[in-house]
Amino acid sequence: MYGGIYQDNRVFVTGHTGFKGSWLTVFLETLGAEIAGFSLGIPTQPAHFPLLKAKLRQDLSGDINNFQTVKKALAGFAPDIVFHLAAQPIVRLSYDLPLQTFQTNIIGTANVLEAAVQTPSVKAVVVITTDKCYTNRNSDWGYNAAPFVESGTLGGIDPYSASKACAEIVADSYRQRTDIPIATCRSGNAVGGGDWAAERLIPNLIRSVNGEAAKIRMPDATRPWQFVLEPLHGYLLLGAKMLAEGRDYGECWNFGTGLEANVPVAGIAALAAKQWDKIHYETEVVPDDRRCEASLLMLDSSKAYRRLHWQPLWSLERSIEETVRWYRDFYRNGTVRTREQIGEWSGECASKGQTLSVQTHSFRPQTE
Repeated sequence: MYGGIYQDNRVFVTGHTGFKGSWLTVFLETLGAEIAGFSLGIPTQPAHFPLLKAKLRQDLSGDINNFQTVKKALAGFAPDIVFHLAAQPIVRLSYDLPLQTFQTNIIGTANVLEAAVQTPSVKAVVVITTDKCYTNRNSDWGYNAAPFVESGTLGGIDPYSASKACAEIVADSYRQRTDIPIATCRSGNAVGGGDWAAERLIPNLIRSVNGEAAKIRMPDATRPWQFVLEPLHGYLLLGAKMLAEGRDYGECWNFGTGLEANVPVAGIAALAAKQWDKIHYETEVVPDDRRCEASLLMLDSSKAYRRLHWQPLWSLERSIEETVRWYRDFYRNGTVRTREQIGEWSGECASKGQTLSVQTHSFRPQTE
């Protein structure tokens, strides 16, 4: 799918024990990459990463807020490319932990980038931010009619969004004054098996199977929902392009969905309940809890369509169906369907021509 670019190359993933990070790690494993993961620890119980039994070259425990630790880890592994996913990723938690959120998402990102540019082997860096990094007026589509494009104004009210907007600015500073191509990626709300984070819709719905009804706080809020492999495919395409062709792809990129997948929270809950009748939920009215969340989000991903030939593969209905099936099989018989779903998705992706075309290859000589 990626021109063999990841085969035997060294890939450093921060936040590899998180939801997206664990999916990316096992995806890279299937591509034959030599992987080092760097993370603060296992974020939830249960958690996706331990279930995968991924074959990592190095499984490192460390804090991105400690520059010397990050620098030592990168120097010791000597990767070709860095995927930076480590973050404080929860919007509502950022209100309770604003300083930790700012420290991790801004200074932590700066630490990773500084360590990367000081590591001679590194040829490219992909920084994962969020669709919430854009200034969002939370108005109706009549006023805020256009989806966010990469040139849109950065900003955020909640500490999470603000910190990710700052991370974009930090990355751009490094991008403009170093020779290493640095890309930032802004994607929508990813769904998929193995996510047990607090304050997220799908995990809350899954927890309702054996407990109280999930509380839907903002039933009319819209999000660009997508299966987790969709944005990861974008990250991998982008990383491969930078490794093969250099700085031309070191930019900011949206990896969102079409309008048909931009549906309200209540619609996603209904789709999930349709797939598993044990899921139950109810709307919860929260009067002015002072933890503002964006009610309208949509990305314009035409740049990725045009230049990377990237586009979402699975429909919204298929994405929710596959996500619920992952959890249903896990709770019924302990099956972890991650690798199977990667295989299914990759086969369909290749059959539809979503494979990488590159001009040149630049690989490290293999000495081991």
